[in-house]
Amino acid sequence: MHKTVENLINIESKIKSSLTNSKLPKIIAVSKTFDIDKIIPLIEHGHLHFGENKVQEAIDKWTVIKQKNSEIKLHMIGKLQTNKVKFAVKLFDYIHSVDSEKLAKKISEEQQKINRKIKIFIQVNIGSENQKSGINKNKLNDLINFSKKIGLDVVGLMCIPPLDKVPEIYFQEMLKLKESNNFNDLSMGMSSDYLGAVKYNSTFLRIGSSIFGKRS
Repeated sequence: MHKTVENLINIESKIKSSLTNSKLPKIIAVSKTFDIDKIIPLIEHGHLHFGENKVQEAIDKWTVIKQKNSEIKLHMIGKLQTNKVKFAVKLFDYIHSVDSEKLAKKISEEQQKINRKIKIFIQVNIGSENQKSGINKNKLNDLINFSKKIGLDVVGLMCIPPLDKVPEIYFQEMLKLKESNNFNDLSMGMSSDYLGAVKYNSTFLRIGSSIFGKRS
């Protein structure tokens, strides 16, 4: 068995044993910077959700694979520049990083051109960090309403908690925001904190190094 598959199975096992509710979150295998030979064993194992954070890298790696495997779901988890949106909407099934009306509007325009609906997460700057992407909590409702009004399929919220703080505080806050906005999905939890995210009903975990190993 390939090491990446072994790692994925171990993670799934840890999640199952920590679950208090019955809903199993989906694991997005964050394959950014990793070559396709590390990814293929996971695809052959039947894993469907993969994450990339650069549009060009994703096009190079995934265009042919997705043509052959229509069930694979590709997630854009990095910051998306408006000039890359027209390429992103053709390839990605989910965009996790919408944090402005400008970006939302561009996605709406480009997906209409090709008659394709992408599932959208609004990225929340949950720790109010100056250097981080994400919409301020106080402006979240405005962005949600705007995005829905222009026809985006907003399915949930995404966050990256501050690195130097206990993440569970922020996961709890995100769960409240999700519930108050009647969303089904939450994208939170990475290699270092995914079990904490599971505790607060995250439905998508973005796990990279725990599956693929350290990035060089």
